[in-house]
Amino acid sequence: MSTPLSVDIPTAMTISAQGGIDGHSRRYEKVLGDMSGVYRDEAAWQAAVTERGDSELVYWVDDQRYQEGPGALIVGTSTLLPGCYGDEFALTRGHLHAIADRAELYHCLSGHGVMLLETVDGQSAAIELTPGKAVNVPGHWIHRSVNVGDEPFVTLFCYAADAGQNYDIIANAGGMKNLVVVDGDGWALTPNPDHTGYSA
Repeated sequence: MSTPLSVDIPTAMTISAQGGIDGHSRRYEKVLGDMSGVYRDEAAWQAAVTERGDSELVYWVDDQRYQEGPGALIVGTSTLLPGCYGDEFALTRGHLHAIADRAELYHCLSGHGVMLLETVDGQSAAIELTPGKAVNVPGHWIHRSVNVGDEPFVTLFCYAADAGQNYDIIANAGGMKNLVVVDGDGWALTPNPDHTGYSA
């Protein structure tokens, strides 16, 4: 028989459609200056930094961690502000879980976005998310949120507490295989010519 995890007494969480969890145990923020190398059009990103400053907030994550270790879950919200850098929509850094077989659920609370997904062996998908829509990201899939709307894109997420994140895998491949770009009043996928493939 396994030893039960040490837990706090369960309580209700208030999760806002505008982003955030009351009583969150951790928040991290990404500002414009943190996004060097994330967009293919580095000149467009640099122009935004020059115009708006490197401390402008671009996205943040609030999460609640009642437990740690195998069997525990991390629940949180991600809020990605709208914008464009060249013809690319605003996006998060994206990651593969450090324990690559760990899955993650994303449920859209507000806004309009795309979950961009790829595997090391070349599979890809782009799942459009609007309020009430969700995507269950399987293990071994690299994933990144993209805001294709004109308001904050807010998702509720849940994943295993021991999963960890590997953020370097995308940067080391020259970016993801596909870019999410402006297409008239909508969005489209276009191949990233800088993508060199992933190392397993």
